[in-house]
Amino acid sequence: MEPTIPGFTHDRVTVADGVGLHVAVGGTGSPVVLLHGFPQTHLMWRHVAADLAADHTVICPDLRGYGASDKPADPDGTAYAKRAMAADVVALARALGHERFALAGHDRGALVAVRAGLDHPGTVTHLAALDVLPTLDMWDVLHGTTAAVGFHLYLMAQPPGLPEQLIGAAPDAFFGHFLDLWTRDPDALPADVRAAYLKACREAVPSIVADYRASAGIDVEHDRADREHGNRLRMPVTVLQQDWGAALGYDAAALWRAWAPDLRHETVGCGHFMAEEAPDEVAGALRALLTR
Repeated sequence: MEPTIPGFTHDRVTVADGVGLHVAVGGTGSPVVLLHGFPQTHLMWRHVAADLAADHTVICPDLRGYGASDKPADPDGTAYAKRAMAADVVALARALGHERFALAGHDRGALVAVRAGLDHPGTVTHLAALDVLPTLDMWDVLHGTTAAVGFHLYLMAQPPGLPEQLIGAAPDAFFGHFLDLWTRDPDALPADVRAAYLKACREAVPSIVADYRASAGIDVEHDRADREHGNRLRMPVTVLQQDWGAALGYDAAALWRAWAPDLRHETVGCGHFMAEEAPDEVAGALRALLTR
């Protein structure tokens, strides 16, 4: 059996035409939605979700294109726009009875969370982003040989066909590379959890590539329009990041502050998968955010 979040129930909720999301829900109280990153599923939140469920209704979906959620085709490059994925999250919360909610995302889920905060400021009450930069800034800071750390971004930005073929030829090697490289504490990803992530990714190569391809296309267009119009995140925002700025030569807090005036930016000492490597620290940061 695949691992689950203890005490959480599972459901499938239709959020758009032809798109249903698999979701785990637990706890009672004010709603908090947790969005996973790459190359993972909602299971990455298992420790943090169980902690927060003592005081909150915690909603952990698989994003469209990932895990057990639907994986729509992407003929025109818009199906995996973060705008569409953010609309999924709003529709999911509404279907579960929540018009307003706090939102936290890790990695790809953080990009969806930021887009939800920009597009639905009256719906997202608090926002947390874990170990990512906004899309425009992400591309701007990658240059020279340091850009090699983001090789997967460039690979999956290529037109349909080649990335899917290359990754599909050895999916466990590709996705497993990131699970290994980005983890400082291997024990944080036990064998059954790692196997669940690899299986989910193996079955979702085209949609995962489409998600990344959108971040080199339509997501950039949407973010650039927001920047030009001065649209910023109006809610309290917490960002937890590794010290990528020191490694790549940029001021991460300053980049985030341009998008989020009410910002608390913290550097963590764990690896990328912080919700699994340092769950108490992450849960504490989210609880602090919810009091602002």
